[in-house]
Amino acid sequence: MKMKVTKAVFPVAGMGTRFLPATKAVPKEMMTLVDRPLIQYAIDEARAAGIRDFIFVTARGKSALEDYFDAAPELEATLRKAGKDELLQTLKATNMDSGAIAYIRQHKALGLGHAVWCARRLIGDEPFAVILPDDVIAAEKPCLQQMVEAHAETGGCMVAAMDVLPERAHAYGVLDIGQDLGELVSVRGMVEKPATGTAPSNLAVIGRYILTPSVLRNLSQIKPSAGGELQLTDAIAAELADGRDVFGFRFRGERFDCGSKAGFLQATVAFGLARPDLRDELGEYLRALIAQREAAE
Repeated sequence: MKMKVTKAVFPVAGMGTRFLPATKAVPKEMMTLVDRPLIQYAIDEARAAGIRDFIFVTARGKSALEDYFDAAPELEATLRKAGKDELLQTLKATNMDSGAIAYIRQHKALGLGHAVWCARRLIGDEPFAVILPDDVIAAEKPCLQQMVEAHAETGGCMVAAMDVLPERAHAYGVLDIGQDLGELVSVRGMVEKPATGTAPSNLAVIGRYILTPSVLRNLSQIKPSAGGELQLTDAIAAELADGRDVFGFRFRGERFDCGSKAGFLQATVAFGLARPDLRDELGEYLRALIAQREAAE
């Protein structure tokens, strides 16, 4: 019997240097996409997938994350007194039940694999998800929910994947495909950021994973990369070497790289246009801006 995926790891220890000076005082994961911080999108996606235990791998300067998911009695009382029930419900949706969320410190920046390894004692001997909040995915059915449903049939390890332009493959971990079944592909190898022109496919790994506990054991045994980091892809590749199944899952949805400034701006526009209360005014502004630029040319 396959075990349900009920735990998720959120690696949020990075310093967010690409967004300095904003991230000097505000954790990157707390940067706001329309009116919700990036981490809220990740939490909402995890909840929709049936995740009950949330494990944050943090670092110094991330206390705002802990405060965000805590109750705010004074603010709630003010909204209740003012009769602002809709805002009160929005606020309460950010609260996490006692014991549902845990925080672990990653004392040294030793890579994504190391961040996941730090959570090993809380994961135990069961499959778990990993969500990178930088990757925001707009989808009718949340990406992780799609993956959890597929994983219930396949077991093994599963990574979210999307087709990228061949000239962009060098920026991702790329799958060496065994059998391509459309939405699901069997994986026979993984290459982290291959040199231009050497990628085994153009199917890139995106920041959603469902992993077996044996990946954690692999992380304890593999050697760090040349940069001193533990690569999660190396630990997943070790599963293949041991004859275990690894699958790529082509999710249905649009991914935004909110770890880059351009991607964050694109996501802001896309999510703004998807909001009934914002789309008309924002759309009108964008049309006027485009017309103005075309006229200037």
